[in-house]
Amino acid sequence: MHNSFKLQDIAAIYNLPLLKLIAEAANIHSIHQKHTVMYRNTLVSYKTGGCAEDCAYCSQSSRHKTNVGPSIRLSEKEIMDQVEEAVKHGSDRICLSASWKNVPDNEEFEMLINVGKAIRKMGLHVCATLGTITRQQIVRLREAGFTAYNHNIDTSEQFYPQIISTRTFTQRIETLKLLQEEKMGCCSGGIVGLGESHDDRIAMLHSLASLPQPLFTFPINMLVAIEGTPLENMQPVSVWDLVRVIATARIVMPSTRICLAAGRKQLSDEAQALCFLAGANSVFVGEKLLTTPNATPGNDASLFETLGLELNG
Repeated sequence: MHNSFKLQDIAAIYNLPLLKLIAEAANIHSIHQKHTVMYRNTLVSYKTGGCAEDCAYCSQSSRHKTNVGPSIRLSEKEIMDQVEEAVKHGSDRICLSASWKNVPDNEEFEMLINVGKAIRKMGLHVCATLGTITRQQIVRLREAGFTAYNHNIDTSEQFYPQIISTRTFTQRIETLKLLQEEKMGCCSGGIVGLGESHDDRIAMLHSLASLPQPLFTFPINMLVAIEGTPLENMQPVSVWDLVRVIATARIVMPSTRICLAAGRKQLSDEAQALCFLAGANSVFVGEKLLTTPNATPGNDASLFETLGLELNG
């Protein structure tokens, strides 16, 4: 195991006075990474909606009555058009997404492999988040030039069944370990604001910090309460809670990129700056993140310039 943080160690860090926690996280960040660098990613959703899962927060579930259509698929040209737009926004990493429970072995998977190769030829990094994946499919993606795969655990093992019943927490962890066995960059994170406790957040961080290898990226999302989902009436969590999770993650996963993902549009520039100070060093750029609005490229450019951030390393 690459670190020895026990659950009680992480709890002690998480519960530090907030300013002390942020200062410690900023120090760890500057020791292990270039703390003035901000990495920019873009998510391109090949298949949106029509998902067989029942994740309580998600508008793409076929079990929820939301404004997302039954299943929208992009053509290869439409994907590449979005990739070219992402480059204009300064992104150098494209994550291809599909709302599958399990990755199929069919012409759609083959098409995404070909798209990944085309994206690599443009000099960009390419990742994927396609659902539960087999060892052979991981090998196929890696050989095509994909460098990371996202598979979020969302929350703690204890709280997980209250959010999702169509898969188990253990299945998610097993997939993450499979990715690491096959030397695929591993990207996994969670959501704050699902109704979870502080102990759930600590347990989630412990599960991820305890994987055999360090994560490549830890995406942290703030719940965007979407009409038609079971969590539509959840009240937003405090920015202080988000910052506490980020700072703790930075200390226990020092070499990992921490990505401020969904919900960033709800944050003021000052709140985002505090997240970056606490250790977040990656964001998604573009007008949308799956089905939720994202921070605008113009505002991002202004904020990053104000903070003196070096983009994409």
